[in-house]
Amino acid sequence: MEADTPKTLARLRDVHGRMKEELHRVIVGQDEVVDQLLFAVLSRGHCLLVGVPGLAKTLLISSLAKTMDLEFHRIQFTPDLMPGDITGTELLHIDPETNERRFRFAKGPIFANVVLADEINRTPPKTQAALLESMMERQVTIGGERHPLPNPFFVLATQNPIEQEGTYPLPEAQLDRFMFMVHVPYPTHEEEREILRRTTGAEAVELQKVITAEELLELQDAVRAIPVSDHVIDYALAITRGTRVRSDEPLAFLREWVTWGAGPRASQFLIIGAKAHAAIAGRDHVAVEDVAAVAKPVLRHRIVTNFSAEAEGMTADTIIERILTEVDPAAATSDLAGVARS
Repeated sequence: MEADTPKTLARLRDVHGRMKEELHRVIVGQDEVVDQLLFAVLSRGHCLLVGVPGLAKTLLISSLAKTMDLEFHRIQFTPDLMPGDITGTELLHIDPETNERRFRFAKGPIFANVVLADEINRTPPKTQAALLESMMERQVTIGGERHPLPNPFFVLATQNPIEQEGTYPLPEAQLDRFMFMVHVPYPTHEEEREILRRTTGAEAVELQKVITAEELLELQDAVRAIPVSDHVIDYALAITRGTRVRSDEPLAFLREWVTWGAGPRASQFLIIGAKAHAAIAGRDHVAVEDVAAVAKPVLRHRIVTNFSAEAEGMTADTIIERILTEVDPAAATSDLAGVARS
């Protein structure tokens, strides 16, 4: 990083703290959820929030958008939503003076800095797929013409994990586009008491904007510029490659519970997320602890468990916890070097 690294990190921590403070004016508790959402934003990644109805997933995302001076669009996903309803479509335009006819592109709600894809699993795969190009390439192609999306650009989606009727589970290829899958838990007893106090009165909360688009882009660049040692990279690789039961490098215990492991994008997001975690902690370098801290939201939607895991009550999270205990940070470099030599 540049010579003003301490100043940049201090500004990043200040922005993070002020955004959390604003969000907690309307969101009670959920510290870990808020942090992971902010890590994704600072890492330039998309985020999927999973939780039962009533846990303020939509409110959290819309409130986050209000703390940033960015254009925000909400898309309510329904079974009759069409791809053109998201990306936009070409409309026939007739010039009233010359009577000339030509097609003109009308932008859809995807053309915003922050896009809330609400209940993303309630729309058919054809419509879900309309997000693929925009999430990865940050552009939309209509009629052979490319239309760049605004910068910065985030897709922040919500999903209900228990409702199955009328839903379309996201395919693995689409899930892999999300940097984080964040589980939103039930509030504690005291948190729910506070929710009742806040939401049953007449007081309205107006959130203040904390950061502009230009400032956010600068902080994203600062996060990306944080250096990572080979040792930390090897640790991330040992975690990701250890999940691949169909390769020659899996962790032995996973063969019993996992059908498919995580791909290279998981390794990338482990490092990028670890950079954001380190930056928020005020450090100008990444440690293995930062990688471990983001392992669950990065990996839980990239590990496909089998029937044996389900029968034994093994979830993706419990498997990731076991992985973190099995992979020795001190031995990660030498282990991978040994595999390379063989």
